[in-house]
Amino acid sequence: MTETMRAMRLHAAGQPLLLEAVPRPRPGPGEVQLRVLACGVCRTDLHVVDGELPDPRLPLVPGHEIVGEISALGEGVAGLTPGQRVGVPWLGWTCGECEPCRRGEENLCERAEFTGYTRDGGYAEYCVADARYCFPVHGDDAQAAAPLLCAGLIGYRTWRLAGGESPHRLGIYGFGAAAHILIQLALSRGQRVYAFTRPGDDEAQAFALRLGATWAGGSDQAPPEPLDAALLFAPVGELIPTALSHVRPGGVVVSGGIHMSDIPSFPYRLLWEERSVKSVANLTRRDGEAFLALAPEVPIYTETRAYPLAEANQALEDLRAGRLSGAAVLIP
Repeated sequence: MTETMRAMRLHAAGQPLLLEAVPRPRPGPGEVQLRVLACGVCRTDLHVVDGELPDPRLPLVPGHEIVGEISALGEGVAGLTPGQRVGVPWLGWTCGECEPCRRGEENLCERAEFTGYTRDGGYAEYCVADARYCFPVHGDDAQAAAPLLCAGLIGYRTWRLAGGESPHRLGIYGFGAAAHILIQLALSRGQRVYAFTRPGDDEAQAFALRLGATWAGGSDQAPPEPLDAALLFAPVGELIPTALSHVRPGGVVVSGGIHMSDIPSFPYRLLWEERSVKSVANLTRRDGEAFLALAPEVPIYTETRAYPLAEANQALEDLRAGRLSGAAVLIP
């Protein structure tokens, strides 16, 4: 096996990724080395590359929707075997010692490390990952599974914080990778989904209707009936008061993004009558284990577009421009 590998690396925010030959990473204690089979391209990757998330590790290999095959084990790793297929998510390491970790809220760990942000990720032929944050992946299609590792997991946590199966009328703002996965779970639980896209995006609205949405329209439109809950995957702060105006008394608005533009001021009457606003931060291992076990039971299918590793910049640009239905996936 060669000692080098190809990787797409970020050297400065706002600059294109560069295809480079770099040393193949070796696993340390408690880590595994993975041969990357597929890596999804997520909007969070855009936030990292564009400099909207501060202080990334540089130079950096982005990518946190990784499906790979274990190629080597670090010292002390138990329960995983070479050749096993696993997935690696955004949350890449936690200390287990800080107050949030002790409360069982590892997603809020004060010293957390993040795949493709403060740890090298999967825009490469190989990567290393903390063995504790490697989840078994079902099925043989790595390309189809990759979006489940963030779009699926964060969508699932957002859905849970909105009440899980309880809301009957569910609004989704931003109909991209997360939404196209989540709608399948929602419909399997008997929920009605109302999809909101960029105004005039007829293609995304048709995509939502094809997947079973009750209604689809622009984010500047009102749904045909009040919502029990609204989930936001579009990083647009102006949508918070808009969504609040469309949820019933006692309803909830949950933002699933890690970054969002500023939320404008809005009248208290939109929040009154016990409406609430929540945000999602990362995920827990329990989320990962629960959702990845649930996905084949629904079953959840992903719509993807494959790009060679060297075309990572094009995949990011297609995501930025809204040219994707479903998810982009890099294949090394």
